[in-house]
Amino acid sequence: MNAVEFPHLAVRRRGDAIVTPAHETWGREAAATYLAARERFLQEQEAAGLPRTIPVADRWVTSREGGAPGVRRYELEAWGRQYATPDGSVRELWLPNLGALRPMRSLSELAAAAGVLACGGPCDTATYAAERIPLRPDAPGPGRVRIIGVGLGDGKISVLRAEESGIAADWTGRGARDLFGRHAAPRVTPATSGMDRRPGSDCADCKALSGCAELKRVPGLLGVPTPAPGRKRRTVSISDLRAYRDCPARYHLTRVLKLRELTTENEAIRRGRVVDAWLNERHADPRRVPCRDISMPKTLPGLDGEELAPALAMLERHRARCPFDRIGPEDTCLPQHQITVYDPQADVVVLADCDLVYTERGGVVIRESKTSGRRYGTADELMECYPQLALAVLYVSSGVLTGDPRRSRVELETLRPDGSAEEELDPFDPATIKQARAVVRNLTVPWAAAAEYPEAPRAGYDCRHCEAHRWCATGRARLNGESR
Repeated sequence: MNAVEFPHLAVRRRGDAIVTPAHETWGREAAATYLAARERFLQEQEAAGLPRTIPVADRWVTSREGGAPGVRRYELEAWGRQYATPDGSVRELWLPNLGALRPMRSLSELAAAAGVLACGGPCDTATYAAERIPLRPDAPGPGRVRIIGVGLGDGKISVLRAEESGIAADWTGRGARDLFGRHAAPRVTPATSGMDRRPGSDCADCKALSGCAELKRVPGLLGVPTPAPGRKRRTVSISDLRAYRDCPARYHLTRVLKLRELTTENEAIRRGRVVDAWLNERHADPRRVPCRDISMPKTLPGLDGEELAPALAMLERHRARCPFDRIGPEDTCLPQHQITVYDPQADVVVLADCDLVYTERGGVVIRESKTSGRRYGTADELMECYPQLALAVLYVSSGVLTGDPRRSRVELETLRPDGSAEEELDPFDPATIKQARAVVRNLTVPWAAAAEYPEAPRAGYDCRHCEAHRWCATGRARLNGESR
């Protein structure tokens, strides 16, 4: 994009990230989609008698005096592509989205960006300095600002709107400054001076990780002997590892770069997502009314016709297995709970989003719920099919979650239209722990050692299931009937 919009400037590639042929294919397609959307927008503006906006290279930066001890000044920039009319009276910020257009954003987010557009001055941000110095400090501010979204997957464009009110992000300069003062400025100080520590995906880049007491540490959790030479600290989840097992290129495109085609989910995935959402909402109810004691829904969002009946049948099957039947008022219940653990031996931050974590009579339980038509046999088969169960076993057995060993367990609830099942794994059984370590290690060791991400689907993997085969030469070849 910089090469097209600023042909007179030297184009520099940032960082040392791996760029694969599939990534380049996506980049060319996304850039063409963006440029076409921008040209349509300009034609519509001209047809309406409005002036064209042109690309702006120097970043707009605004500042305000600090409100926290030791802070003299806060500087704010807005991510996105910048445009303005030649006289500077109108400024635009374009926010690309990797997939479909996201037409709604929170009012505070829009207000923060609008404040940068209305109050910011162009600054040289090519190199870091202790303080940004405006290039034209006496330049007048704009009379109008707007924030525009564009979907790189669908090519749609729209002036963004606030989620809370639907108000369009198109304001006078004065209105934008007032909006910033009311909805964004009060959040700057607590956002930049907060001392709370919340382990999560950002831990991989955190400079304070070595001294953080909130982040659990389990050396050897992943079974990786040593970090890969020269590799920066990373995060990983079981979903990441399964994607890598299917195909390294699929992992890189869909899990690292977050590039996915805009395709309709199949019925089973759509149904499972809706059932999970209903269960999560129910289990977040602080009253903890057992599901057997409430009326089942007659409809579910996004499902109708033949899709609805199987989903409602699965929820009906859950009523007999709801954990609220057996936990007391003193117990905790955390639906969709993320557990973050650092393995210093591998230098990897491990993320696990558990369907439900709850306590029962002193024990701690990690529960996964799946909508499936399969039936399972041994514990080994369960963990091979659902490696998140193996990771859950290691979390409990290593003391990441503590509870009475006699009552702590890992559960799998399987819901089918014609029945249900509940399996339990003992996280303190030596054979179960050994198998869990083997399952996690077999997934992790190849991923940790990888230096590149070739288009190499595993034997038997159907590339039609890959959300990024459109940009992958191997995926296209397979779907076109060629062997590769």
